[in-house]
Amino acid sequence: MQHYRYATVLTIAGSDSSGGAGIQADLKTFSALGCYGASAITAVTAQNTCGVLDIYPLPPDFVVKQIKAVMDDLCPLAIKIGMIHSPELAIEISSVLEQYPDIPMVMDPVMIASSGHQLIREETVEIFKKKLFPQTTLLTPNMDEAAVLLGKPVKSVDEMVEAAAELLTLGPQAVVVKGGHLAQPTLYNVYQQTGYAAEQFAYPAIDTVNTHGTGCTLSSAIAAFIARGNNLRDAVAHAGKYVNSAIQYGGDVTMGHGHGAVNHFFRPEPLKKYMAK
Repeated sequence: MQHYRYATVLTIAGSDSSGGAGIQADLKTFSALGCYGASAITAVTAQNTCGVLDIYPLPPDFVVKQIKAVMDDLCPLAIKIGMIHSPELAIEISSVLEQYPDIPMVMDPVMIASSGHQLIREETVEIFKKKLFPQTTLLTPNMDEAAVLLGKPVKSVDEMVEAAAELLTLGPQAVVVKGGHLAQPTLYNVYQQTGYAAEQFAYPAIDTVNTHGTGCTLSSAIAAFIARGNNLRDAVAHAGKYVNSAIQYGGDVTMGHGHGAVNHFFRPEPLKKYMAK
């Protein structure tokens, strides 16, 4: 009898009690794109559509136990990394992931919430640069996060292109600088892979406040498309279209009193099965 497996993706990130970002957005995205989602929770947050009220980090050793439990049993085809609150946790996650160098890793360097709430300690950024970025297949900062990482403003498409090239020097194999904060009718994500010229992906801006968790959703969608067998460039292209559509389909819905979530399930796909080796 032939045996199969699902395309499995692991997210290592914080929990969002409102369900729009973090672990919850990641698992919704994996499911919507036909992947089996597993998780290792780094922190629990008290938040809603209006902002983050508090963060309760989990002990690094317990986060590592979650990662190893999933990696050694479910054998994910891709990993997404989101909020890592402390330098101690960043070091521990880097150490455990060194044991799985062949698994593609998409890292969303979550630093600041949409509300402006800082989500990580400042010294964690240096550990990102020294430890995690060199292990990363694809780094996905938004414009504000790119500015923090590089120590200079990133406010235009031209500056996004420059930032992508500079971020590659920090160690990742490829970078997507997300342009969702551009104030113009057409938005751009800038993608660059080591050894290739930068490429711009264009999307129509959508007039809605429901953009909570878009960064988490994009990085998770990229990891899902990688797990489904797409190359890195195509995974980025497919994921960008998915997120833009998710914003569009959820744009006219009122969720809470602030920035609502996108519609992850506007066109859900069944779980993808592959022959087990």
